[in-house]
Amino acid sequence: MSDSPTGLLFADPDADHARAAFARLPRAQVDKRMTVTEAVSRCVRDGDYLAIGGFGINRIPTAIVHEILRQKKQNLAFAGHTSTHDFQLLCAGNLTGRGQTLSRVDIAYVVGLEARGLSPHARRVMESGTVEICEWTNYALAVRLQAAAMGVPFLPARTMLGTDTLKESAAKVIRCPFTDLQLVALPALYPDVAAIHVHEADIFGNCRLRGVSVADVELARASKRLIITCERLIPHEEIIREPHLTVIPFFCVEAVCEVPFGSYPGNMPGEYFSDEAHLRKWLTVEKDPAAHLQFLEEHIFGVTNFDAYLEKCGGLPRLRELRTQEFLLSNVARRSES
Repeated sequence: MSDSPTGLLFADPDADHARAAFARLPRAQVDKRMTVTEAVSRCVRDGDYLAIGGFGINRIPTAIVHEILRQKKQNLAFAGHTSTHDFQLLCAGNLTGRGQTLSRVDIAYVVGLEARGLSPHARRVMESGTVEICEWTNYALAVRLQAAAMGVPFLPARTMLGTDTLKESAAKVIRCPFTDLQLVALPALYPDVAAIHVHEADIFGNCRLRGVSVADVELARASKRLIITCERLIPHEEIIREPHLTVIPFFCVEAVCEVPFGSYPGNMPGEYFSDEAHLRKWLTVEKDPAAHLQFLEEHIFGVTNFDAYLEKCGGLPRLRELRTQEFLLSNVARRSES
């Protein structure tokens, strides 16, 4: 076809290659607790394909992304699936003097922070020509993760047909062997490493979350290495008391990090609201590269860990305000539903 897709494929969709990687993972229930620093050092390698869980500004593993920047991980590929502040953060690694954190990006939604506006620095990075890109829809990336979770090299869909997004993707146009219908073959996406923030986990990596999961259940099963950060660790006995609440099982997980308020400045459903003032500050300082660099040095590169970042942003008093705000909004939502 003259308009055949021309995008580059950044991840190997071969299901058997992925199975070989998964076969090396331990299946025993062992204590996987470690610090964020240890988890990133052990699980994230230069050149990896990285995926981040959550949805928009909700339930993002911010502490892991900060640590990726502090450890100067280089030349990562990235799944830009419903990404907002996490992508904004990763683009901060593409600065003079800090190398190139991102080198390849599967793009769906990345530069925007939803109704808050566009990230000036993420836009500069994407327009610089220094990062290879391939375009998809959010749904297409979700289907790619579903294919990987199923252990197949691709899944068919109708998404992107008749659009320029298809032309800029690495999908293939195929014919259905049963109906001769034109379809899009979406290649499986097996990230080398992923990070997902959840509400609760035990020391083995059995996880519970509340609110919208989007593609995180599939992402957990598709990823060759998975870092879990959680608001709190709970006893394994509580997990087995209500096993139906476990959405990510232990055998998918390589590292478990207890990080209270680990989605800040994002929202954690039922726990705390997003810090809209702080997110606006990010968008404001990014307009001036010098101010942006100073802001990064003060809040990320110049602090030792995520707790120090939280202190810079107002500490426990501010976090309590956000918790109260989430509680009040949740009550309003429940009353409106009843």
